[in-house]
Amino acid sequence: MPSQPTKTLETFPNPTPARDFLIHMEVPEFTCLCPMTGQPDFASIIIDCIPDAMCVELKSLKLYMWSYRNEGAFHEAVTNTILDDLIGAIEPRFIRITAKWYVRGGIFTTVVAEHRKPGWTPASKVELTAFQASSPMGADSSFPEVAPAR
Repeated sequence: MPSQPTKTLETFPNPTPARDFLIHMEVPEFTCLCPMTGQPDFASIIIDCIPDAMCVELKSLKLYMWSYRNEGAFHEAVTNTILDDLIGAIEPRFIRITAKWYVRGGIFTTVVAEHRKPGWTPASKVELTAFQASSPMGADSSFPEVAPAR
């Protein structure tokens, strides 16, 4: 039986709860309906999460996002509803939802909503020296020149 959209967010235990780490997820094909016109609205939803005891299972997140496809919702409301539902499911230390809405009536809209668990403070940011990217084949990505056969 094919998958069906659902509002259920399934979870699993954080495999490393003693450490703060970032889970970055992107949903590039989010769709809901404009509540004013019924026309589709498209967004790229970016989720940045530092989990606590639980993590969200990705297939359930996909089906959850799919569940909005035929629902009317204002950009601000749906962004905050997604945030609230994820907080309710996994109670993260930190979570930020960035919804980048595609142009509608000549206007791009970005809605950012976030939550910090009371009492949680992020570790200090560590600045590392930047290194130039290198090829997995050696110090640089160029190939040696080969003289043409004579």
